Amino acid sequence: MKLQGIISIAGRPGLFKIIAQGKNNVIVESMLDKKRFPAHATDKISALEDISVYTTDEDVKLTEVYEKMYNVLGGKEALSHKEDPNKLRDFVITFLPNYDSQRVYDSDVRKLFQWYNSLLSEGLLTPEKAEETSTLETEEIKPKISKATKEAKVSKTPKSVASPKATSKSTGAKKVAAVKTGSSRGK
Repeated sequence: MKLQGIISIAGRPGLFKIIAQGKNNVIVESMLDKKRFPAHATDKISALEDISVYTTDEDVKLTEVYEKMYNVLGGKEALSHKEDPNKLRDFVITFLPNYDSQRVYDSDVRKLFQWYNSLLSEGLLTPEKAEETSTLETEEIKPKISKATKEAKVSKTPKSVASPKATSKSTGAKKVAAVKTGSSRGK
């Protein structure tokens, strides 16, 4: 699961995709209503790939949490974030039994479920194994394609372009042009 380019902005509901980057802002698109707007440097922006969940051992990255959640749910939608917080916490224990219930607030658990359902509806939650097999297939195809394109380039190259006399004449003409432009500027 790759959550690259997906962010959360404090004070705004839902998640956002980064569309473009400006000088002092980032253009984002809401995953809720597909509206685009600039997010400025003064906004508190959090990238989902950088967020972790507190546990009693080590903090767990959100991508790992969503992988576990996806596997437990079998790729289906999770409980609504509007459910009773105790019910949501009981479900978190099924896929993350060592989460720190003292440091993870009810609002955090609600966000966890809301974001999961939002990402799932956008089709952004795919298991890593499926992504790995698709990259392996493309890596197997790439050498075949590159070999075929190299053979095509070699057979289409004309002999007159490869002659050393033609290249030396063209570079000499460029040097003369550079000298002429340089001397005319000084006057």
